[in-house]
Amino acid sequence: MASTASTASTASTGGRITREDLQAAYNQMLGEGEALVKTPAPRTVALGSAVGVLIITFAFLAGRRRGRSTSAVVEIRRL
Repeated sequence: MASTASTASTASTGGRITREDLQAAYNQMLGEGEALVKTPAPRTVALGSAVGVLIITFAFLAGRRRGRSTSAVVEIRRL
């Protein structure tokens, strides 16, 4: 994945890799990775939030229903 610019600069310096070559390669690789991550991020956050809200709503409604069906019947008797 070496670019032609870094290959040309190493060839001109006698095959030695300089600090600038390493920084250029690192910046190129980091830039590609950031572009891949930043693109779907807002969509992923929105989808994750929607799924979280649905799970919390389902848990709340299931808990209310279960609480109604198993609530205690209190019988008051006078002696």
